[in-house]
Amino acid sequence: MAKKTVASLHEGSKEGRSYTKVIKMVKSPKTGAYYFDEQMVPNEKVQDFFKK
Repeated sequence: MAKKTVASLHEGSKEGRSYTKVIKMVKSPKTGAYYFDEQMVPNEKVQDFFKK
C-alpha cells in the first residue's frame, strides 16, 4: 500500500527529474588519498561539474 501512495505523489511532477546525482573521485593534495564528491546538480550543470 505504501508503494501506491509514493507512486501517486510523483505522478505529474517533473521537478525531481530535473536534478542528477553526480559522483566524482577527487585526490586530496594534502594526504594523497582519494575521496568521493557527491552532489545533486541540475541536469544542465552536469558537464560543468566534471570540468572543475
